[in-house]
Amino acid sequence: MINRRQFVMGSSAWGLAGCALRHERVLDVAYINLRAWTADSRKSSTDAIGIVGNKIAVLGRSAVESHTGKRTQIIDLEGAFVTPGFIDNHTHFLTGSNRLTQPDLLSATSRQEFADRLGKAARERPGKWILGGSWDEQRLGGDIPDKSWIDAATPDTPVAVPRTDLHMYLLNSVALKMAGITRDTPDIDGGVIGRDANGDPNGILKDNARSLARRAFPETSHAEQNDNMRGGIAHALSRGFTQVHSVERGWSNFETARRLREKGDTDLRFYCFAAAKNWQKLSAIIKAEGRGDEWVRWGGVKALSDGSLGSRTALFRDPYSDEPGHYGVRTIQTSVLKDYILGADKANLQVATHAIGDLANDEVLDIYKDVARINGPRDRRFRIEHAQHLTLDAIGRFARQNVIASVQPYHAIDDGRWADKRIGQKRLQGTYAFHSLMEKSAVVTFGSDWPVAPLNLFQGLYAAVTRQTIDGENPNGWIPHEKVAMEQALTAYTVNNAYSGFQEKKLGQIRTGFLADLTVFDRNLLNVKPDEILTTQVLKTIVNGRERYRA
Repeated sequence: MINRRQFVMGSSAWGLAGCALRHERVLDVAYINLRAWTADSRKSSTDAIGIVGNKIAVLGRSAVESHTGKRTQIIDLEGAFVTPGFIDNHTHFLTGSNRLTQPDLLSATSRQEFADRLGKAARERPGKWILGGSWDEQRLGGDIPDKSWIDAATPDTPVAVPRTDLHMYLLNSVALKMAGITRDTPDIDGGVIGRDANGDPNGILKDNARSLARRAFPETSHAEQNDNMRGGIAHALSRGFTQVHSVERGWSNFETARRLREKGDTDLRFYCFAAAKNWQKLSAIIKAEGRGDEWVRWGGVKALSDGSLGSRTALFRDPYSDEPGHYGVRTIQTSVLKDYILGADKANLQVATHAIGDLANDEVLDIYKDVARINGPRDRRFRIEHAQHLTLDAIGRFARQNVIASVQPYHAIDDGRWADKRIGQKRLQGTYAFHSLMEKSAVVTFGSDWPVAPLNLFQGLYAAVTRQTIDGENPNGWIPHEKVAMEQALTAYTVNNAYSGFQEKKLGQIRTGFLADLTVFDRNLLNVKPDEILTTQVLKTIVNGRERYRA
């Protein structure tokens, strides 16, 4: 270990103390004895980082030593691996934060265990809605649950818990009654009300039908939202993230992040999206207030074109293999979606659109092409969120149209357990096509989709690099030719995510003049064996030049 005296006085090569500086400010913090991947093609590595205020001032041991003074805080990282701060391209952040206090249903492996966990939660909070703790029918035997599974365990407590993809709710009878959903409730455009053999609601609501339940949900106080988001921030920092893009389409995440910002630093950076239908409201906010600051920013809208593969609501050109005659669901009319995107883009807002099925992706790419032609050239950075199932032609269109593929690697190793049952082997050719998109020079960014998937950097990296499904059935990787190299994965989480949020000139690299957002690990991710990725630890998370998390 190098102490302050050794570092400042050193040998003749290190003999320049900070007091000898003439016109340059002495470093506030000097990180030394490290191995950094900078993500900067001009200088890909460094062994020391010097920070002044909230920015990276100098790189390299010699430069850092020569700018170190008596008041410089010298931090010896003892050989740790440092990268630019990681950014998550797609979270439902307040929803995920709220779920941290909800029962764990995802790890339940039987119908009885599932019901027991909900029953325990109901006893602990009698009469209060249970709204979190996502489930996955594949871990429960394969059958979609219905209200009969949970009614006996929750006789007096309303329950509305989402499938892990957030595109399907399971309600118990109490919640159905409180929401006013009966056999006479008509189906809703872009949504499905599940019904039993007698035509009565069975507790399942898909996509737009979820709004029928939401109208009965209790209001959450601002104080509760603030507290929950603080918990989510601590969770994200502990996972090595320095910024999240939150694509929740309601206003609660946006407003909560702004309330926390009014109280000071939020510790975690936010880029908040609004619902595409609210583009005019967001545009008015920007005209009145600007686009926020480097802690909490806004300026993007998110649209939804279809549902999810797990709920069989992703929109495909051909029918589902396990549900003949069913092609998925358009959650919005194509003409209306185009109007939203056209208006938002004309107002200089960034547009991100959820698309899962191959037809949904093609239609969104078509809309983007038309909108770019109508509104004229500009640096718009259209995004498709998930870009999950693509035709071979669509893979090339991303680069040709300058559309960002905003993908979430963990979904590949989760869905890979059962995707072939939904759409068959042939249509898996363009599924989670990370390598193919990169090979075609598309900008590919990585994230989690938390709480649909874990807010876990290492699981995302592992998924991208190995594509080994979580059931252990694909040891060589599911669709193995779509694996990517570790450096490509790191770039997708840093450089490319900074670009996708219009921050490439200040974030995403360890580079002089850039904001000092850093993640520190206990091992070199560029050298680890695949099975060591999941056991890697975050040692520190540094945001805006300050340590916000320490292991």
